[in-house]
Amino acid sequence: MTQTYLERTLRAGPNRHYYNSRMVIHTFYFRWKSGTTDAQKQRAQETIRGLQTRIPGILETNVGVNFSPRSQGYEFAGVMKFTDRAALEAYSTHPVHLELLSWLMPLIDPAEVDFEA
Repeated sequence: MTQTYLERTLRAGPNRHYYNSRMVIHTFYFRWKSGTTDAQKQRAQETIRGLQTRIPGILETNVGVNFSPRSQGYEFAGVMKFTDRAALEAYSTHPVHLELLSWLMPLIDPAEVDFEA
């Protein structure tokens, strides 16, 4: 019987040789809080796009305004690709990212999903 990729991965557990060494996809979604200006939204988009040139380990960054009618109120979204989990963890505490969060978090109701690809 042939096992699926998921079955092989789950059976191997976290010590599998490629665990924690595969590319990571970081997705995020924002609901803008009341009173957020168009200028603030534009600043967020431009700043997030610029992170790739300022923080090591980011392979790709895509952000934009959501147009799906099934968005549940999330108006802005992004997808970032990282070399691995270690790069994502370093990004989380990088001073440039923390500076972004200092002014962005009061403006948003965020959601995130991260996974290995």
